[in-house]
Formats: sequence, structure tokens, C-alpha cells
Amino acid sequence: MEKIEHTTVPTNGINMHIASIGTGPVILFLHGFPELWYSWRHQLLSLSSHGYRCIAPDLRGFGDTDAPPSSTSYTALHIVGDLVGLLDHLGIDQVFLVGHDWGAMMAWYFCWLRPDRVKALVSLSVPFFPRNPAMKLLDSLRASLGDDYYFCWFQEPGVAEKDFACVDTAILMKKFFSVFGPDLLFIPKEIGFSGLKTPETLPSWLSEEDINYFASKFNKKGFTGGLNYYRASDLTWELTAPWTGLKIKVPAKLITGDQDIVYHMPGIKEYIDNGGFKMDVPDLQDVVVMEGVAHFINQEKPEEISTHIYDFIKKF
Repeated sequence: MEKIEHTTVPTNGINMHIASIGTGPVILFLHGFPELWYSWRHQLLSLSSHGYRCIAPDLRGFGDTDAPPSSTSYTALHIVGDLVGLLDHLGIDQVFLVGHDWGAMMAWYFCWLRPDRVKALVSLSVPFFPRNPAMKLLDSLRASLGDDYYFCWFQEPGVAEKDFACVDTAILMKKFFSVFGPDLLFIPKEIGFSGLKTPETLPSWLSEEDINYFASKFNKKGFTGGLNYYRASDLTWELTAPWTGLKIKVPAKLITGDQDIVYHMPGIKEYIDNGGFKMDVPDLQDVVVMEGVAHFINQEKPEEISTHIYDFIKKF
């Protein structure tokens, strides 16, 4: 880990912290919520040893990267703009893209909006969600799952932040890393997220040191930046109207766990299995569903994920 270099890069009006290691073709890793560059620690070390330059930023709102206060600054256009600016600053023309959770969602947007900058994509957990011109994602989730579904519960500014402040951040991180699958996550208003059961033991793939690293950064930064990704989803829907119906034009691979919360969202399995996903992503080359694996797949199964990424991108 001490070989990983940490720098700050100006891009798109913010300062972005990046962790990087290695030389060669570039792999850009995009983390999710509530995570950091650190979520990719295993892949950075593994894939750099195979001759790749691995770069993992703290995305806008997270860790040591700037966090503009307004949720209107967290649309997909902002995040993709940050990443294009990052590549321009570093003099990088094209990358292999690897994303997880919100990072996967933003990776799909990156491929959708700027396919010229991406050689190939490996998406963890999240398939491409095509824009539905008739209904926003949030409205769809509210209609099918109700206001207590975590995505909907995160919407009201200040509510989740106040709730999260009720418990120690390290305990909060333990809760987060245990609840995303397979059951859908509903937050009862009377107990909040902080009132959900704390796991008695850490999963084998997480150490107290890992938890403390995440907690230290969220103690410093807070959670509003990360929550703003959820709160900007309607604005992203409005701003991306010109791209409605546009297919993803880069080679892609999806890896998910059969215990992943996203995999169990209404309609997702059918979309993946029945041809809809392949229709929206014509160059979809592989879908891997790992048995007994939940949401934080790159940390749960680091060696297998690194191998899957390497075996896919080495073809290009």
C-alpha cells in the first residue's frame, strides 16, 4: 500500500484527490457510496503488477476531494466532466473504466456521453439503466417501493445526515457494509438507518483498520456529498434528455453477486436475462453472476474481481 501515490489534481472547478500506482495502459476506477478510492486497494495492487497504470480518485463529494454543498452540482454531467478534466490534466487520451455502485452508474454515463475516451468498461453490481423518457428513476422507485426505500429516504436534505450523526461513524460503516443485499433496504422512519442492527462481527473481507480508514474520512468530510448523488438523480434525468435512446457503444462486462441488493431490485434480473440489457449495450460481451456474493463485490472477492478485470481488458 505504501507504493500507492497520492496527488491532488484540479479539474472542472474542483480539486480531486487521486490514488495511483503502476505504468502502462490506464485503468480508471470509480467507487460508490459510502466508499472511497480505498475500496479499490486490492485491484490497484493486483492490476498494477500486470503492467497497468491504475488510478482511483475520491469522486466529487468524497474523501479528500472537494465537496460542493448543493446537490445540483452532482449530476452525471458534473461527474463525467470531472473525469474528462482529470484525464485531460494527466494527458491521458483513453482508459479502461471500472466502476462499482454509483461509480458504475457514472461509468455507464461516461461511456454514454464520451465513448471516445473509453476502451472498455467493467461494471460491478450495476447494469446500464437506460433513460426512461416517461418517468424519472426516483418516481419509478417511489411508485414501486415507497418512500421508505433507502434511495427515496436519502432524498430529503439533512434527514439522513442527522440520523447518521446519532451513532459513531465506525459503527455506521459496519452497518453500511452489511445491509446492501440480498433483501431490499427499507429505512423505517421511527428508527432510521442508525437504528438498524449493528453486525456483531466484521465480515472476513473487512478489518478494523479498513473500517477506521473509511470512518476517518467520513468524519472529516461528512456524508452530504455522497448523498447528493441520490438527490441529483432527477436533475440528471432532466439534463440527459438529448441522449434518450442512445446505446452504449463500448465493449462492456458486468459482474454482480447473486446476493447484491441491485440484482434484487424489481425488474433487474429480467432486464439482464431477457435481452433488454444486451439491446441497450450491443457490445456487452460477458455477464458474470457470482454465487454467495453481496454488494461490495470488489472488496468481498478481491482476487476473483481483479482476475475478471484483467482477463477482460487484456483483449483490447
